[in-house]
Amino acid sequence: MNELELAKACAQRMAEADEASRMLGIEVEVPVPGQARATMRVREDMVNGFDLCHGGLIFTLADTAFAFACNAYNQLTVAASANIEFLKPGKLGDTLVAAASEEHRGRRSGVYSVIVDNDRGERVALFRGRSASADTTLL
Repeated sequence: MNELELAKACAQRMAEADEASRMLGIEVEVPVPGQARATMRVREDMVNGFDLCHGGLIFTLADTAFAFACNAYNQLTVAASANIEFLKPGKLGDTLVAAASEEHRGRRSGVYSVIVDNDRGERVALFRGRSASADTTLL
């Protein structure tokens, strides 16, 4: 199995057990190891009292892309820390796309950046996460 096949197998394993992402309608692609693209359409049950996508759900979308990017190497990896900068609100009907990229990966930790855009190409949020890896495999 080559590196991309391994990354996709790890993603499949994660997706099978990810009830939260399924409930939110998040779809994930892994184009190369260390990167992931997560997509979510903003539904009526995702908007807050201002009729804007709840910030926690934008964070969840970015965190999902981060998780799939950092778990591409068959080593159980979780978030050690994360932060987000909200730049523009998500709106009802928007399709939000979170693109995660690996900035650094060491033996036990990594740093990932996630850019969240809407379907009009507008930047919605910037997310940065630090991962921590265990001695457990996914497959």
